[in-house]
Amino acid sequence: MPAEWEPHASTWLTWPRRDGISFPDKYDTVPPVYAELIRHLVQVEEVNINVWDAKMESWVRGLLIENKTPLDRVRLHHFPAYEPWCRDHGPIFLVRGQDGRRERAIVDWGYNAWGNKYPPFDLDDAVPQHVARLRKLPLFSPGIVMEGGSIEVNGRGTLLTTEACLLNPNRNPGLSKTQIEKYLCDYFGVTNVLWLGEGIVGDDTDGHIDDLARFVSPATVATVLEDDPADANYQVLQENLRRLRTLRDQKGQPFRIVKLPMPGVVEHQEQRLPASYANFYNANEMVLVPTYRHVNDAKALAILQREFSNRRVIGIDSMELIWGLGSLHCISQQEPA
Repeated sequence: MPAEWEPHASTWLTWPRRDGISFPDKYDTVPPVYAELIRHLVQVEEVNINVWDAKMESWVRGLLIENKTPLDRVRLHHFPAYEPWCRDHGPIFLVRGQDGRRERAIVDWGYNAWGNKYPPFDLDDAVPQHVARLRKLPLFSPGIVMEGGSIEVNGRGTLLTTEACLLNPNRNPGLSKTQIEKYLCDYFGVTNVLWLGEGIVGDDTDGHIDDLARFVSPATVATVLEDDPADANYQVLQENLRRLRTLRDQKGQPFRIVKLPMPGVVEHQEQRLPASYANFYNANEMVLVPTYRHVNDAKALAILQREFSNRRVIGIDSMELIWGLGSLHCISQQEPA
């Protein structure tokens, strides 16, 4: 599995449904966020969007035109899914060099809506199969549950994940940590699996890594930290930092660690939401970063701009999107070139 900053052929998204459960009483504010994201993405790569049916396709096209988003690099597919979290139910692509050619394949991990929390999810689980047929690519099916947001790779053989998610009995209760590591190595082509601990407050995925720590280069990890010792995230994130300092890459070398702030407490209807600047998405030539109308927005953007000095770092207001308990990385999935 290539690192996210390696060249993309496209980005995959799944359009949210009005009658889905992700955005209760707040749906109308979410499609404009998708339109803004797509408006940026089409400047640098193709965008493929899974839609429910022809009616949704027509509505999405109209909305994108209304939001001045060019459609020449947008492709819509009738690959229905109940909810929009394409990072978790979408295709995960692999690449290899073979006889001077670059070959691709797709891994179709099982998807159970984060431990059977939000049934039904059979349509979401089928999305990678549709994409494999569309692209005429080999499809590998490990037969166990795994979400794209639960893993992070540096493209050189190291994978980062969390115990809170992958060892949760609501995913693969019959598998030990060693057995899960073997699946990760066999199906992602990695040799080095590293574990952090718990996730942030409000994260209904049981601790996805893409809210905690992200590779910004093969040897550098950006990790979020909470400044307020009274905040519920403070100790969890300090413990993950302590672990990161002990971890080593595939060559046995320590990582350079970059500290990202947190956006404080983000709530809606008295519910704590899993807002994190780590949930950024790396596209061709740009990095799209969720912002939360907080003083730390500017700090996070500046830090990531220093790390991705050869790319444009762009903030996208995600206050409406985070009500669905996910942000920019959670809704997107890269297709490598």
